[in-house]
Amino acid sequence: MESNYHLRRQEKEIRNPEKMKAILAATDYVTIAMCRDNEPYLVTLNHGYDRERNAIYFHCAAAGKKIDFLAANDRVWGQALVDYGYAEGRCDHSFACVHFQGRVSFVADVAEKRHALETMIRQLENEPEKVLAAKVTEASLAKVKIGRIDVDFLSGKSTEEKVVSP
Repeated sequence: MESNYHLRRQEKEIRNPEKMKAILAATDYVTIAMCRDNEPYLVTLNHGYDRERNAIYFHCAAAGKKIDFLAANDRVWGQALVDYGYAEGRCDHSFACVHFQGRVSFVADVAEKRHALETMIRQLENEPEKVLAAKVTEASLAKVKIGRIDVDFLSGKSTEEKVVSP
């Protein structure tokens, strides 16, 4: 999807797709917006970003408001934000963010569920191997609900040049 809009302050636009993907891979959470029957809903999720698949994975409860909204409309708009903090003396805030659009599906395949959990744990944990061994079991894979956002649009903005590494 190509946007008809542009940033007013174009010097802040992140144009490099790899920089935007690095932000998705470096953040602990994303916030996604959903809509059902002209009613908006916003939720923040921890996640794992898979660069090769250009997909964001998250886990959630099997039932609830988010599931109901996504069943009615699988399109989402989301944001990942790296907050560098308030810029003292400049009356400004330093950050980098990526906005994304995509479709949500729920993963049924056990191998992909394992991949999704591994992706999330490796992105979020300091010692992922310990957590993987303890938490990713046949029993946990059988009962976990995994969402997958297939990203089809990215845009980014940064207040200054910062190095973001996943």
